[in-house]
Amino acid sequence: MSENTTPGSREGQLVLALDTSTASLAAALVRGDEVLRDIQSLAERNHSVHTVSVVKELLSECGIAPEELAGIAIGRGPGSYTGMRIAVSVGKTLAWVWQKPLVGVSSLEALAYGAWQTGADNASSVGANRPVWIVPIMDARRGQVYTGTFEASAADVSSSSFPAAWKRLAKDGIRLMHDWVDRLAADVKEMDAASRPAAIWIVGELQLHEAEAERLRNLCPEVEVAAFPYILEGRSVAALGLSRLAAGESDDVHTFIPNYTQLTEAEVKLQERTASQQHNAVGGAGKHDGH
Repeated sequence: MSENTTPGSREGQLVLALDTSTASLAAALVRGDEVLRDIQSLAERNHSVHTVSVVKELLSECGIAPEELAGIAIGRGPGSYTGMRIAVSVGKTLAWVWQKPLVGVSSLEALAYGAWQTGADNASSVGANRPVWIVPIMDARRGQVYTGTFEASAADVSSSSFPAAWKRLAKDGIRLMHDWVDRLAADVKEMDAASRPAAIWIVGELQLHEAEAERLRNLCPEVEVAAFPYILEGRSVAALGLSRLAAGESDDVHTFIPNYTQLTEAEVKLQERTASQQHNAVGGAGKHDGH
């Protein structure tokens, strides 16, 4: 649920950003376009131990008091089921205690936006008059990825017009990487030459999916396909959060939840066990009645 406030400029607004949806704990303190401190901690399965201390470190090293914050930006996933709940829980608690606006952002969008900003110096080489598709991926095991698609304008990459030059093309979700590549290629084929993107960037967790990125390159010879690893940064979560705050948006602290895209294995096994127990109970009752 969004709570509308008076829209304003992001210039000078100070935001604390957190994301624990991946193996990297990403956190940052950002004031407008200035990154005061950005922390990446590769401590998979230990986010619950480090997140609060990282927040304290950020505030202490930058000499920032909680009352100075304009809001708290939280990456809400999709991603690691257990991991993303940590940032959400910490963010909700801090927002409630400090009485600050809470804004949730897509972790995939933050991944895509950060990769775009990092590689933006090369954007002019792919055609200033045609957009670039950015496809973030996070490994979801069994050949699946958490992914979506975003479009950015190479012509506007150096401007401060965010989010005008940035838009979503496909919603976040969990997909088979093989099928996702087929869909991306089909989307490109259906477009006329003038409408096609100048390039497609596949960014994020590529270790297990480089072969599929190469297959997309072969399927789309008319488009430049680039693939490069990128680790989510807190500054990207902050940028998206500041955009929402400037638009007067915030989320309800009590109802805010992560973007769950699938059941955990434990939940699947629990459902299977429950169904089996119910089946056995019905079968047992039937035998008893027959006896």
